[in-house]
Amino acid sequence: MRRLLLEGLLRGPLGEPLAREEAAERDALGSKLVRATRHVLGRSLSIREVDAGSCNGCELEINALSNAFYDLERFGLRFVASPRHADVLLVTGPVTRNMAEALQRAYDATPAPKWVVAAGDCAIDGGCFAGSYAVQGGVSAVMHVDLKIPGCPPRPSALLRGLVELMEGRSND
Repeated sequence: MRRLLLEGLLRGPLGEPLAREEAAERDALGSKLVRATRHVLGRSLSIREVDAGSCNGCELEINALSNAFYDLERFGLRFVASPRHADVLLVTGPVTRNMAEALQRAYDATPAPKWVVAAGDCAIDGGCFAGSYAVQGGVSAVMHVDLKIPGCPPRPSALLRGLVELMEGRSND
């Protein structure tokens, strides 16, 4: 048992090595997000993630924003449990008929100013679920969408870039 523990401690991590360019890009995007958010809102950005019927691929990438590598809470990005505390509704998946009303209620409960972001191909146009009897379509079939982030699923860096774009676009208004 001690031998296995010692080997585990002495051997390096089994993952891929971290590229310095990725870390530098992440930090630069995080800093841009902080500046733009403080300019627009005067405080941190609060996000309510809503799964409108996805396969959970996008949720895994969104959860990566909170892991040790991205750790976006240090940049003022935080996920909230209630739409009443959110600035952004980050919607994933195609809007199923069962979730359309719940999504509209979440939007109505979000205080102004509020923005809707469709994350992933399914949220944009229904993706591989388009045309199903149980799907109404992308998020834009139910409500106005302020930003679309493509990908199946979109990478965490793409999600971050999209949020920066959203906030910088609002600071120019």
